[in-house]
Amino acid sequence: MLDKMIIGRYVPANSLMHKMDPRAKLLLVFLFVCVVFLANNVVSYGLLAVFTILLISISKIPLRYLYNGLKPIFFLIVFTFLLHIFFTKEGELLFEYGWFEIYEGGLIQGFFISVRFTLLILVTSLLTLTTSPISITDGMEELLGPLKKWKMPVHELALMMSIALRFIPTLMEETEKIMKAQTARGVDFSSGPIKERVKSIVPLLVPLFVSSFKRAEELATAMESRGYRGGEGRTKYRQLDWKTSDSLLMVSIGVLTVMLFLLRS
Repeated sequence: MLDKMIIGRYVPANSLMHKMDPRAKLLLVFLFVCVVFLANNVVSYGLLAVFTILLISISKIPLRYLYNGLKPIFFLIVFTFLLHIFFTKEGELLFEYGWFEIYEGGLIQGFFISVRFTLLILVTSLLTLTTSPISITDGMEELLGPLKKWKMPVHELALMMSIALRFIPTLMEETEKIMKAQTARGVDFSSGPIKERVKSIVPLLVPLFVSSFKRAEELATAMESRGYRGGEGRTKYRQLDWKTSDSLLMVSIGVLTVMLFLLRS
């Protein structure tokens, strides 16, 4: 299941989304994460869903790939939905059995939060699926450029965030391998009491941490051997190019924001 995680992965393709400037895509994701909280009714969530579907369509990322990527976090979405059903006591009482009660407000809020969570995961995943790690680094460094006036290590920050994103799928693959190895030795991760399951995670975490530190050391050694000395005096082979499609993308998120404001109830 872990090998189907889509967060942090890059899928090469020849789509409009892939060709867009990484700065535009970073700004899009940042603004979308902010404006998604403006939605508070069916129409506004429907508008967000249509906007997300349009982004997926121009990215040419297969729907089955996105669906498989959402599977590992389905339990979080369901858990969030159930929390609202259990603890939100608003609106009309729809069902009652002993102490268990379901209110109309709990169902509506649970549904809205689940949809919001799903849309956030999809849009943020599109950033890494359509943008290579080096492009994300370049785009982030350009956007954070003004902070250099205050002696902020912008290049190093962008590089760290890019490496963190890049290594998420690698760590997932490493976790899958260690789980298979521990399962072959008799460790059971899928059954038994919760206390026993928590104990079984310990032999998984120790080799995972050791492997992560080893990878970090190898990466640092490789970068030093190639003469990496940070962003001071560093030049770039690839130059970012802001195109008309990037401006249209910014206009679309602006229009979406205005419509969400107007549709708020």
